[in-house]
Amino acid sequence: MRHLKAGNRLGVTTAHRRAMMRNMVTSILEYGQITCTLARAKEVRKPLEKMIGWGKQGSLHARRQALSFVKSKEAMTQLFEELAERYKDRQGGYCRIIKLGKNRLGDNSEMAIVQLLGSETDRLSELKSKSGKKKKDKKKESPVLKEVSEEIRAEKSSSEKNDESVKPIEPEPPLVGVEEVETKKEISQVENETSKEESPVESDQIEPVAKQKPEENIQTETVPEEQLEATETDSAEDEAKTEPEKEEVQADSEAVQEETEITSEKVITEEKDPETKTKD
Repeated sequence: MRHLKAGNRLGVTTAHRRAMMRNMVTSILEYGQITCTLARAKEVRKPLEKMIGWGKQGSLHARRQALSFVKSKEAMTQLFEELAERYKDRQGGYCRIIKLGKNRLGDNSEMAIVQLLGSETDRLSELKSKSGKKKKDKKKESPVLKEVSEEIRAEKSSSEKNDESVKPIEPEPPLVGVEEVETKKEISQVENETSKEESPVESDQIEPVAKQKPEENIQTETVPEEQLEATETDSAEDEAKTEPEKEEVQADSEAVQEETEITSEKVITEEKDPETKTKD
């Protein structure tokens, strides 16, 4: 029965084991890491973390307690200055054990490295910081939550559409430069095409409508009787004046036709005369 006998004795006496632990702790504090057997690496964690705890306290009593175990002044300055600031927000777990995967030649014991976190020789923490934290797997959503979320989205989309339909349509900004010219050309082309496509029946229907409109306007307007009489007399005088003018124009046109006939006959006779001369 091994009551009250915790820890590995490492096959040595108590004095030897205590001296060995003191040497290992001081060398770890000075250099940041050591190489030893796996059993010794596991045993050295206890006194090492205890010394770092004394260093974090920083009191005179803590200094005296650490000095009774640590063997060099360099290790003491490293412990109470740099390591105390490095691990002030960390609660335990100040060292790391790395198995080398090879055995010692003499007794075939497993070898390992004891390393302080954040030291100059610590490469693993740098790699972890670069790689970053692993992304957590998203939890599977329940079908009920999916249905509720889809309903909420549908309601939001319908409300947005209603708001857009209620909003007034904003006028488009005026076109500038080349865009205006292009639009004008397009409008003119469309007008020409529509005018070509219009049938003659529609144009015939438009003319009587256009003639009817001024007549309707004339009928609606109320003109006094005196003005109507004056307009009738003026129209009669104009008709009387135009009749002799028309007769004169007809006489002139008949005279012009007679002159053109005479000149054409003369030209024909002149063309025939040189032919008779050549025959003679």
